[in-house]
Amino acid sequence: MSDVISQLSEQELADLSALADGTLPAERRAAVEARVAASPELRELVERQLRSLAATQALASEEVPESLRATVESRARPRDHRRDRARRLVPRVGLAGALAAGVAVAAVLLTGGPVGPTVAEAAQLADRPASGPAPSPLGESGTRLDLDVEGVVFPDLARAFGWQAVGVRRDELDGRQAVTVFYEKGARRIAYVIVSGPGLPRPPGAREGVYGGVTFHTLPADGGLAVTWRRDGLTCILIGDASRDELITLASWRGGGTLRY
Repeated sequence: MSDVISQLSEQELADLSALADGTLPAERRAAVEARVAASPELRELVERQLRSLAATQALASEEVPESLRATVESRARPRDHRRDRARRLVPRVGLAGALAAGVAVAAVLLTGGPVGPTVAEAAQLADRPASGPAPSPLGESGTRLDLDVEGVVFPDLARAFGWQAVGVRRDELDGRQAVTVFYEKGARRIAYVIVSGPGLPRPPGAREGVYGGVTFHTLPADGGLAVTWRRDGLTCILIGDASRDELITLASWRGGGTLRY
């Protein structure tokens, strides 16, 4: 999965997202459909995007393209009970568009159900309490904590910004490791989440910005804001009692070049 995603360009990732939400231009649709149909990894990626869309979009009434339905059913023939169930579920689709529903059916039939966490699910970990003490500062630089996920190190934000690490928790999201470090500054609290494995799909509808060569996406979360980005291919999320500008400042800080992005 990680090898496939790492080889995708930003345009290709955008096409997959547009395929999921039904906004892909007609002239590119057939080619992208064919590529998704031929790749279990891409079907998984599109399914993750659909799970994010499903949280905010309602059902409407539009027919699923017959060509996509035929592709799904032809690949699902060994699983007749699933194909029959899909026929009952896919006559109508939602505001995500006919293509989105068709790809969702493909992912369910071919992978056995929803696959992989979303950014929104990972951000919800910030609402859970810490389960262990905060990691200690690493070395004398005052820029890193003695904790990482697959080599991606949590920052020490105390010296530069006054945010003191106060706790940590470890969770599992669909088989992935998700580690959260909590920081406090006065009465305010933020959470920094790193999810193992290949980067999660960009959340639909998020505000995008590029700072220091890193692409950040901002999205609402529990009445506040969350910022998500990638470091060394892993998804990071910073969420809590801070403004968008402050969250991005903290997220983009490299500690004098010691943090790897």
